[in-house]
Amino acid sequence: MKKSVSAFLTGGLVFALFLSGCSSSQQTQGQSNAGQSAGQATPPTAENVTLRFATWDADDLLKIEQTIAKEFEKKHPGVKVQVEAYGDGFDQKLVASFGAKNPPDVMYMWDFPTYYESLEPLDNLIKGDPDVALDDFYQGLLVYNRMNGNLYGLPSGFSTRVMYYNKKLFDEAGVPYPTSAWTWDDFLSAAKKLTKPEKKQFGFAVRSEPDPYDLQQFIWSNGSSFISPDGKTIDGYMNSKETAEVLQSMGDMVKEKTAVLVGAKNQQSGNDLFKAGKLAMWDNGIWSLESFKKANIDFGIVETPSFAGKPVKGVVAESAVSIAKDSKHKELAWEFTKFLVSKEAIKMKTGDLPVRISVVQEQKLDQDPLYAPFYKMLEQSTDTPAFLLHPHWNEINRNLSAAINAAMLGQNAQELLNKAVKDSEKFMK
Repeated sequence: MKKSVSAFLTGGLVFALFLSGCSSSQQTQGQSNAGQSAGQATPPTAENVTLRFATWDADDLLKIEQTIAKEFEKKHPGVKVQVEAYGDGFDQKLVASFGAKNPPDVMYMWDFPTYYESLEPLDNLIKGDPDVALDDFYQGLLVYNRMNGNLYGLPSGFSTRVMYYNKKLFDEAGVPYPTSAWTWDDFLSAAKKLTKPEKKQFGFAVRSEPDPYDLQQFIWSNGSSFISPDGKTIDGYMNSKETAEVLQSMGDMVKEKTAVLVGAKNQQSGNDLFKAGKLAMWDNGIWSLESFKKANIDFGIVETPSFAGKPVKGVVAESAVSIAKDSKHKELAWEFTKFLVSKEAIKMKTGDLPVRISVVQEQKLDQDPLYAPFYKMLEQSTDTPAFLLHPHWNEINRNLSAAINAAMLGQNAQELLNKAVKDSEKFMK
């Protein structure tokens, strides 16, 4: 699963140049209805066809995807699925393949504003296929995959962000465990009590260069946003009092040493500090869960804190599956896409949270204290991320990132955000 949108935003500038010189008039290939009987679609047959699938995953997650591909091959004799692991170079390789008119047939996707013109719309395929069961997906995930009313990807996995907490450190400090009803003030108070300088123990960790995308959930929870809902205004939103309060609060935690900066050069990661028992609270996604279990940390998970009477908001990191408009094997690409998001494949994946309601209910994840908070945060993920609201968000995001990074180092958040808005107004036009 793509954990951060920053890499996509960077790659988007290169891709935008490519798009400006390309025609988007290629006709959408119609779906074949041949072979349907009693509501079941017979998979198309093929001989010696290689289907290419591009992923950003590596290591154990890549092995799982290779296993899923082999299961698909068993069901489709004559088809070979070539799993292409692009890793950290995902965007660069994807851009190059689109530019050469030789893209992978199927790929993981997140940045739909950048790529959607080179992707196959899925709406007609879904309407004509009873196997998809679109209502079995969490509907909030589909919002992230639509552009101009069309659906360009199906959810394959996701994570929301939650708060991990070390139960042992809470017990030693005599601090009650956080609950779903906790507030930002409760969080700040707990962080102070859980900080033990003599033990090099901190209440919380702040990323040196936080991704603005991830921070949106805290900004939304405080009643603001980086951009207006219609995508036309940043003044009064990005530099609002509420936005500045969140950033200033985190910067002040670092200044007061109730939080430690992590993730930059020569700094430990938040995950490592949490596993070492030196970090009481850590904001992250599902990606940390298994490693914390293996580290034998006695931890709990809770939704992120609320701000004084305002509803908690969540943000989603999603792995969607898309088909290239230039794919030469669209029927098989559609069959593989459906398989990647099928109950069978979703149950095989361990690095993502299941996207199908039926799978979650079957595995009772919505009742498991280590998994339920992720789904509660999904219910609260109703705001539209900034990058989906403005075509020049890549450029605006650079100025915003610079402001956020400086705020984490103790500078005045309000002044920094005012400057970011001023420097970004030209892109709003």
